[in-house]
Amino acid sequence: MSGDHHADATIARRVRRLETLLEERGVITGEKVDEAIDAFLAASSPANGAKVVARAWTDEAYKARLLADGTAAVQELGYMDGSYQRLRVVENTATNHNVIVCTLCSCYPLRLLGPSPSWYKSEAYRSRVVREPREVLREFGLELPAAMDITVWDSSAESRYMVLPRRPEGTAGQGEDELAALVTRNALIGTAAI
Repeated sequence: MSGDHHADATIARRVRRLETLLEERGVITGEKVDEAIDAFLAASSPANGAKVVARAWTDEAYKARLLADGTAAVQELGYMDGSYQRLRVVENTATNHNVIVCTLCSCYPLRLLGPSPSWYKSEAYRSRVVREPREVLREFGLELPAAMDITVWDSSAESRYMVLPRRPEGTAGQGEDELAALVTRNALIGTAAI
């Protein structure tokens, strides 16, 4: 587990101070800031992450790029432009399952997964998934074989993670839109399979 979570608090204070100065000087209004935030959130959805997964499932070259440099690969599809965070995409396999957490706060790839669920931010999830991931996943309804390894990835201020779930059997003839419809936010975090 790693990450500089205190950097987020420092950045938040700086952003708030800059926002205050800009408002005081009449450069921007609070309403304009709210409009910008609303526009950002409107473009932030688990549907974005699902489209990334569907592309990876149907295009091996894209999948290789996604696993090698998640940030660059999702930018190819128009996501995370201008983001300072690095995205690392971790692939579920027949022998390993990945799950994402932020142990100290709630770092999360918002643009790809939409607003984080309340349980992701909870102390219970953040502490327990590290100590007993198999039990936590079982509580989410995900029963993994005893022989399957579970890797827990800790997001940080600089690095975000997203799970590339395993493609479901029997979907060979489906197109990207159909495949994307199968992908849930919880699958992108690793607390669910497809």
